[in-house]
Amino acid sequence: MALGMAPAPYELRFDSGRSCLDLVATRHPVERLDSVARLRAWLVGAGLVPAGASWPGVGPPWLTAFLELRSSIEQLVLGEIEGAPADSALERVNALAAPAPPAPCAVRAADGTLTRALRAAPECAALVACVARDAVDLLTDPAARALLRQCAGDNCPIVYLDTSRGHRRRWCSSEVCGNRERVARHRRRAALARP
Repeated sequence: MALGMAPAPYELRFDSGRSCLDLVATRHPVERLDSVARLRAWLVGAGLVPAGASWPGVGPPWLTAFLELRSSIEQLVLGEIEGAPADSALERVNALAAPAPPAPCAVRAADGTLTRALRAAPECAALVACVARDAVDLLTDPAARALLRQCAGDNCPIVYLDTSRGHRRRWCSSEVCGNRERVARHRRRAALARP
């Protein structure tokens, strides 16, 4: 993406620092997981399924499962940030984290290098468990949890991990919300400078 350009409305983003937070970010500013194909693209982009993997069982129930997980993670994370624990969301995320995740393996590519693959076609519950476990790991790790931030952009609810030097990151994305803020500041200064 060119510097200063906002992502297309349906472009998937993976800049919040954790797969569980990236899943929550698919809701803003528009629904980005609006089809099974988009879910497949998100799972590959999040690194949960290797590109080119075979997964014959993926369908609408998978999309429903991930949207429900997203809702629970969002309630849980925002509840923790705001000091209003969401215990029912915690119970759902814990239950969804229970199944074993897909088993990875290394295989030789055509050029002889090792690449990541899955031992078997992934099942929905196993992939949901990966993201739910990521949320559990994030919220139970005091160091990671201390880096949780909510975007300072106008009307942006995205939560991210601030791993920046000095921990002074203000926006979910410098290219999206950060750019909007810089443009708005420039317009305010220009308006004040006019006679």
